[in-house]
Amino acid sequence: MTIVDLGAAPGSWCQVAVQKLKKQGRVLAIDLLPVAALPGVDSFEGDFTEPEALHWLEEKLKSGQVDLVLSDMAPNMSGVMLSDQARHYELCELALEFAVDWLKPNGAFLVKVFQGVGFEGFRAQMRLAFGQVVIRKPDSSRDRSNEVYLLGRNPHKREPVAVDASVTSSQD
Repeated sequence: MTIVDLGAAPGSWCQVAVQKLKKQGRVLAIDLLPVAALPGVDSFEGDFTEPEALHWLEEKLKSGQVDLVLSDMAPNMSGVMLSDQARHYELCELALEFAVDWLKPNGAFLVKVFQGVGFEGFRAQMRLAFGQVVIRKPDSSRDRSNEVYLLGRNPHKREPVAVDASVTSSQD
């Protein structure tokens, strides 16, 4: 089993993934910041949006496919909410494209998102790419937080999803 963790620092999801794998797979992690050194985790310190990071992943994956893509990527916040949300969803869309390209037919994609501007458009993109899309809110998340996770299962498109700017800019 192969799990890819995008935006992996400090390494919490990697730790959970390694425990679940029980030495029956591997975790590939990417982040701008260092990821905690963990047995069973191969990490790359770099920007997922840059060719070097994608090249590293392609080399590690060879021509194999991925069982699970996790994305907890977030942009450096500017304090301008609309700009920060737009940059966040750009990262989500890049993670979605990667997942669609690399997931096995029964694979899954779990991505952290924020309800608000861009949420419905991104969820629509997820629905185009996966047979099932559900919203998950972890128990550890505060009730008033707009942070949720979208879980897409069973990808049914093998080519990257085209981004429609009119959909991603819709308001909730």
